[in-house]
Amino acid sequence: MTRDDLIAATRQLIYEGERLQANPSLASLQMWLKRSDDLLATAWGSMDRYHLAWLMVGKPKDIVRGRPMTAHEEAAYVREVADQKTAALRMSLDAVERQGMPFVGESGGVGPGSGGPGPGPGSGGPGSGTGVPGRTLDRAPDQAGLPVDPALAERLAEARRQADAHLGHDAPRAPRPERMQR
Repeated sequence: MTRDDLIAATRQLIYEGERLQANPSLASLQMWLKRSDDLLATAWGSMDRYHLAWLMVGKPKDIVRGRPMTAHEEAAYVREVADQKTAALRMSLDAVERQGMPFVGESGGVGPGSGGPGPGPGSGGPGSGTGVPGRTLDRAPDQAGLPVDPALAERLAEARRQADAHLGHDAPRAPRPERMQR
C-alpha cells in the first residue's frame, strides 16, 4: 500500500464514520468497523486488546446487558463507537499525512511521488522519507544523524561515576543477628 492509498482510504473511512454518526445503523457500523480494522492493521499492524482499550473503541459508557437494545440505545451505541473509531482514524491520518510517519504496510517508496533517492534528509524531497517539507523521519538517536555533542560523553561518564559511588547503598549496613535473618 502506498502512502497516497492509505491517505485516500483513511479519508473515505472518516467520511463514512461521520455519516454513521449522522445516520446510525448497527449493520453498517459492523461492516465499517471491519473495513477500518483491516486498514489500520495493514498500515500499523494488528492491535491487541490493550491498544483497543486504550483507544476506548467499542467500549460505550452505558453498556446494555441482558436484553436487546432499544432503537434509541442502538443509535446512541453506533454514534459513540463511530465517534471513537473516527477519532482513531483521524490520528492515523495525521500520523501519515502531517507527521510523515512510516507505516508497516508501506510499499513503493515513501512519501508522495517518491521515485528513489532525492535531495536528501531534511529537504522534504523524495529522499527525506516523509513527504513533508523540512521534516525527516523520527528515528532512534543512534540513527538520526544528530550532531555530536562534545560535552555529552563527559556528562555521561560523570553520571556513571556518581552511580558507581552509590552501588553499595542497598547492602546491609550493620551485621544482623542470626535470629533476625529469618
